[in-house]
Amino acid sequence: MQKLAQAVLEYIRKHELLKAGDRVGGAVSGGADSVALLRLLLELREEIGFVLSVVHFNHKLRGVESEEDEQFVVELARQHKLDLRRESGEVAAYAEARHLSLETAAREMRYAYFRQLLLDGQLNRIATGHTLDDQAETVLLKIVRGAGGRGLAGVYPQLTVRGSRFSAAIGRPLLGTRRRELETYLLGLGQSWREDASNRDLRHRRNRVRHGILPRLERYLNPAVREALAETAEIARVEEEYWGKEVARVLPRVWQADGVLNLADLVNLPLALQRRVVRAATESLGLRLDFRHVEEILALSLNHARSTMLPAGFQVSWKAGELRFVSKNKTTVPTEYEYRLSVPGSVVVPETESRFEAVLVSGNAAESYNPENLMDRSQLAAELKVRNWRAGDRFWPAHTKVSRKIKELLQERHVTGLERKLWPVVVSGTEVVWVRGFLASARSRPRNEPAVLIREVDLTD
Repeated sequence: MQKLAQAVLEYIRKHELLKAGDRVGGAVSGGADSVALLRLLLELREEIGFVLSVVHFNHKLRGVESEEDEQFVVELARQHKLDLRRESGEVAAYAEARHLSLETAAREMRYAYFRQLLLDGQLNRIATGHTLDDQAETVLLKIVRGAGGRGLAGVYPQLTVRGSRFSAAIGRPLLGTRRRELETYLLGLGQSWREDASNRDLRHRRNRVRHGILPRLERYLNPAVREALAETAEIARVEEEYWGKEVARVLPRVWQADGVLNLADLVNLPLALQRRVVRAATESLGLRLDFRHVEEILALSLNHARSTMLPAGFQVSWKAGELRFVSKNKTTVPTEYEYRLSVPGSVVVPETESRFEAVLVSGNAAESYNPENLMDRSQLAAELKVRNWRAGDRFWPAHTKVSRKIKELLQERHVTGLERKLWPVVVSGTEVVWVRGFLASARSRPRNEPAVLIREVDLTD
């Protein structure tokens, strides 16, 4: 085993990214980083014991070059006798419709496809080619914009995918490896790769950091600045994990789900924990606050006569030893929604920042899915509804003998605040047939074809 492969293996084991029996999709764009990722995974698959395939998403941003990239990946998969899963999307149109940068739109569409593969059960791991250089660039961009510990943590080694019954995740095995090491490795193998000319376009902030700012920092301040920034991310990530556990321990005794912070308990906490508790509490209301707003909230404990306005039409004020958060714009945080979902069909739900799909599955394709996620088409209405759960709703989860109140099911899973209010369900007629995070009822198992799969695709980062 080559030295680089050994280093990557140690990183994988340290962060528990891959294990024996995993069905791993290597995300390959055709660039040096992703091609090196695939070649390294080929070296390591026998040692670890996973099943490897190739995943490619064509962003259709560079015309013929994008098609040539895809064909390069097709040939790479064929050469190594690997299954290939590929998809394409009109990123430019998506970006324009949603007023996003091309980089953000491309990432959203690419990751939506990754999550779809994981939620469908076709794979339980996807590996991407993020490198130490990518980590350094991300941290520097976060510093410039202003960031606390969460931002300084940069790119995480692993991103758990919500909604999958299995242990599904997107991992970054090369996050401890320099890009130049990967190019040297490929040259040693005689392995070619594709160059994306847009990576030199200095209109993009990341490219300005990559080709201008970081080289100057290396030259004039610190030759190992990329490694230093990556180490900063590692330190911040581990510390954020610790603080996350502390906040989870303290929050229930300080915060009430109806928007009240108990000042007597809050002011006795260390300042660092106060700030994190305020941020966590307001996030449960759907707010994303910057440092200035958090400081304004904490300042109210020193001046009981004041109140302050927050983003999204929220106001926080002191009253009788409590900080009360009230939405002055009732439409900013909707607590009820309902959308039609055809079978087959899909619908975007802005309140959950996700897309719901009803997919017909039959024949050999059904073998690719967990049967406990499939439902009998003949038992469902022609048109379903996606909505938030309501008081009195009941659901019959798999492996249980009776139906349960959804309220109780969410309480057992410690789902609170706005997330709990917006928790999605799918209704057929008057019956709840699907609840996020739960397997379908045994009584709805398919007896005839086609079966129906309900899946939620996360549209956020």
